[in-house]
Amino acid sequence: MRDFTQLEFWSRSHQLTLSIYKITNNFPKEELFGLTSQMRRSAASIPTNIAEGCGRSSPLDTKRFFTIASGSISELQYQLLLSKDLVYINNQQFKELSEELTSIRKMIYRYSQKLSSNP
Repeated sequence: MRDFTQLEFWSRSHQLTLSIYKITNNFPKEELFGLTSQMRRSAASIPTNIAEGCGRSSPLDTKRFFTIASGSISELQYQLLLSKDLVYINNQQFKELSEELTSIRKMIYRYSQKLSSNP
């Protein structure tokens, strides 16, 4: 079992989730049960699955939850693109959030590779 709060990619994904909640507060009210809700669930799923993976006893289980977190990153990347195209976020917000998602995905991948090499 690992302490997920000590992982940089968990911390950064938590901060990203807080950013998504803040940004989606400005979305049109008709999106509350649509895009706003979807983005918040996708964002929260990333640190949630990292935390759950760290609570698993085997590296294989941990990697499986990290893979789910990576899937949520892909979901959120598309939702950000859609938000930009709908002009709910600006190009700078899109760029910064997309770059952070890419960085988190890379950190998850590198950590998962270490799990594979340490049985």
